[in-house]
Amino acid sequence: MPTLLDRRQFTGFDTAVTGAGRFAATALAPQLRGRGARGNESGRYEKLGRVLFDDGWDSLEDLPPVATSIIAETAKVIITRNDSPDISFDRSINPYRGCEHGCSYCYARPTHAFMGLSPGLDFESKLFVKGNAPELLRQELAAPGYSPRTLALGSNTDPYQPIERSHRLTRRILEVLSEFGHPVGIVTKSHLVTRDIDILKPMATRGLVKVALSVTTLDPKLARSMEPRAATPSRRLKALELLAAAGIPTVVMVAPVIPAVNDSEIEAILKQAAAAGVREAGYAMLRLPLEVRDIFRDWLEAEFPDRAARVMSLIRSIRSGKENDSTFGRRMTGTGPYAWTIGRRFELACQRLGLNRERVSLATDQFRRPPQPGEQLTLL
Repeated sequence: MPTLLDRRQFTGFDTAVTGAGRFAATALAPQLRGRGARGNESGRYEKLGRVLFDDGWDSLEDLPPVATSIIAETAKVIITRNDSPDISFDRSINPYRGCEHGCSYCYARPTHAFMGLSPGLDFESKLFVKGNAPELLRQELAAPGYSPRTLALGSNTDPYQPIERSHRLTRRILEVLSEFGHPVGIVTKSHLVTRDIDILKPMATRGLVKVALSVTTLDPKLARSMEPRAATPSRRLKALELLAAAGIPTVVMVAPVIPAVNDSEIEAILKQAAAAGVREAGYAMLRLPLEVRDIFRDWLEAEFPDRAARVMSLIRSIRSGKENDSTFGRRMTGTGPYAWTIGRRFELACQRLGLNRERVSLATDQFRRPPQPGEQLTLL
């Protein structure tokens, strides 16, 4: 029978777990279909480290497929603040925890450890829904003294991941933001964002919204492996086309750029995005914080065993010899000759295609605090 191994049972645990994890991922191929992570190791805050291990009875194949479960969460605060100097926003909303897209490289995976869950399969299969998010947002925006600045929607997990179809939290949040005249920037990988054009288009006429779609590759086979439940590349480009045609400012994000995996596609992605009507673009190098490193490396060795060592070597070359560098100002772009080359290629391609000649700034002067129930209306 499959056995869970206690971290304390091993000498040289990392080697033992790595070997066991890879064997389990191979044996569990049918059960992991449509998932990005190859394992479900315990989060770093747990007392015991566990990993799936075949004890030799060949019974892993009897395990059921990994199913998605939904967990209701009542949030206490919905607007999250940050003071990071290298990002363009100081507040964000994430109506969901975890993300079913299952991107193997997702930098948000370690956040599931705060919930006592694994950043691996748990992150993409145990999803938290903040059902009170729209009502809580209304309260926070209506608070005396609130000062508006662009709010990021989808900075940690995708606001248009598959469960948004039924829960519609993102749509309800947009309705609140539109009512208050509050600016918002959306980041997604989903064509589902086009469902809300009826809200986004009027907001765009008031200078209140900008939508960015991440296009990591144009190869549908690579996308299916790397981002198993996200929209196909062609669907993302179509979403950009529909949004741009509706007059909604759009951005293509070539992110993350993964050395020797998708870095050759930078110019092609920008060219197709420009043809779809996009006028702004950005990029970010692959980041491997905390548990993401091992999850990504397991995926890489399973999908590209012939080049995995080279990819990891190039990653270290842009991260000062390490596999991750979280230093502000360097974490998005990396350092060194390879990182410089990627940045220069991106800049030159944007120049040729006329991208980033002008950047849309969102308006804050449209913000109005609607009268609250029980309040007396002002005469002037």
